[in-house]
Parts: sequence; structure tokens; C-alpha cells
Amino acid sequence: MYVTLDLQLFAEKTEKATPQKKKEARKKGQVAKSADLSNSIVLLCSFSFLSFYGEQMAERFIQMYRLGFSDWLVLDVTQQSIALLFLTLLKESVIIAGPIILAAWFGSFVSTLAQVGFIFSTEAIKMDLKKINPVEGAKRLFSARTIVEFIKSILKLVIIVTVTGIFLWQQKTVLLKMPQMEPLRMVSFLGSLTVKLGMVISAVYLVVAIADLFYQRFDHAKNLRMSKQDIKDEHKKSEGDPLIKHKIKEKQRQISSARMMQEIPKAQVVVTNPTHFAVAIAYEAGKTKVPIVVAKGADYLALKMREVAKEHRVVIMENKPLARTLYASVEIGEEIPEELFKAVAEVLAFVYKVKGTLNK
Repeated sequence: MYVTLDLQLFAEKTEKATPQKKKEARKKGQVAKSADLSNSIVLLCSFSFLSFYGEQMAERFIQMYRLGFSDWLVLDVTQQSIALLFLTLLKESVIIAGPIILAAWFGSFVSTLAQVGFIFSTEAIKMDLKKINPVEGAKRLFSARTIVEFIKSILKLVIIVTVTGIFLWQQKTVLLKMPQMEPLRMVSFLGSLTVKLGMVISAVYLVVAIADLFYQRFDHAKNLRMSKQDIKDEHKKSEGDPLIKHKIKEKQRQISSARMMQEIPKAQVVVTNPTHFAVAIAYEAGKTKVPIVVAKGADYLALKMREVAKEHRVVIMENKPLARTLYASVEIGEEIPEELFKAVAEVLAFVYKVKGTLNK
């Protein structure tokens, strides 16, 4: 009993992905992108924006808090007052939260654009049963990529906790004085401290994310690697099956030969080798200035040309040097070159003499 194996499944993928493979992967949404880089830039943009806009946000929020326990608390409850209150709260909420949301969105947009450029793919939202297959899920759970991501998560947690600990330790003197602060000053201090800590963590996170981006690009390139057989198959696919291409060329030659045979009856003479080459020359005084090659062929095609010429009583003349020269240097539809005028003229003169004798 013999078992047939698909060797392509075991072919070692050692070759870099071709531009075509990368293009197809990009269409499917498979690109090298670091989620950590996007997250770090979003955090950095958000905390940077808070560093100069946070005070205004706090003032507006405190103002809303005061109004809630003063003017709005004694407000007459009517349809108009409730609608006005809702619009006021909505406006203040947009003013407070809108800019920070825009800053975060801008950071996300810039980071994504910098990593992968403009890309739109619907492959990610298509229904794929493999995603809910428990066997495939188990494979992904214990895959090398999952282990790497787990190690990265632990590393990020350790780094963030370490940076936070160092930062707070440096602020221990001020933190110990917090019980002596007034409530508003304490809130202001905690807000400022949180923003500074957020910027420090974001900056450190950005460094880690840049390293992750290089890893993602390496891993993406590794996943796209191809075997030599894959490259051959892609080349065959892009260039077309050689057998089909051969058939197409053969068909084109047949059409071209049929078209040539239709031109032979219009020729005045067919110059031969005598067996290897045949060239049909057409010339009509007063209509064409220079003799033109209307057909040419070698071997079997030359034999067919002679048969058609005999059938239509076109003069066949043996002239080995001229036949070889015309076949090699003049294409179908081209005029006879000047250096061959004399030789062709002698042939045509002989043809006219023969035809004149036959007509008598």
C-alpha cells in the first residue's frame, strides 16, 4: 500500500515573500501593525493634551458641580426648563470631553497611518467558522505567538509598575504632606500628579511599543515566507500556464499563416531557396512605388506557399541568395530595401517576360 504525500506541505518556507504575495496579504488586511504603538501614542497625546487643557476642564467641571447644588437644585421643573438643562449639560459635556476625545482619535489615526498607510479590507469582518472552531482555538491558545504575547504582557506590566513605583517614590515628600492640604488643592495636586505620571508611563510605553513594532514586522515577514515551489507556482499563475500560452501562440501563428496565404494570389512572384525558404513579392506599376513582401515562410510553410502559388498560377522562381536575404531582413508588409532593388528588379523583369510569353 502506497501513500501519496503532498510534498509542497512539507516544503521549507525559506524565501522572502514576493511583492505579489505582500499585495494579496495587504488586500486581506494582513499587515505588520503594533497595537501597543497605537495605544502608547493615544495615551501620550491624551496626557499631553491634559497637561495644558486639564485645568480648564477641572474649572468647568467644578462650575457644573456648584450649579448642580445651587441654581439647578431649585430650578422649577417644567418641560422647557428640563430641555434647557439637558442642552446645557450636553454642551458642557462636549466642551469638557470633546477635545480629549479628539486628541485620542488624532493619535490613533496618526499611529495607524504611519504604520500601514491607508488600507481598507472587509476580510476581517467576514464570517469564518475557524474562529469558533474549538480545535483551532486550542491551537491558537498554545501557539508560539500566544506565548510571545503573554510574555510581552508580563513585561509591560513589570515595566509600568516599576516606572510608577520610581515616580511615586520621588514624590514621597509631597505625598506625605497631602493630609495637610485643603481639599481643592489636594484634588488639583492629584490631577497634576496623575497627568505627569501618565506622560512618563506613555513615554516608556512608547519605547516598548517601538520595539514591538520591529517584532511585528519580523513576525509578519516570517509568516509570509514562501517555499521555492510557492514562488514557481505564483510565477506560473502570473505568467500563465506554458501549455496554454503555447496553444495561444500556435493559434496566432495559424491565423497569421492563413492571412498570408490569402495575400499570395496578389503576388507577382514567389522567390524560393528552393525548399527551405519562400518569399512572396507583390508589385503593381502605378499603384505601389516599391515592391513589397506580402508573405514569407520556412520549411513546411514555404511548401504551403509554393502550393498556393501553383494553384493561383503565381510565378515561382528559385534564387537561393535572394530568398535567404529577403527572409532574414524584410518583414511581412515591408518594402524591399534599396540595396536589393537591383536583384528584385531582375526577378520581376524575368517574371513579366515569362507572363508576356505565356500570354502570347
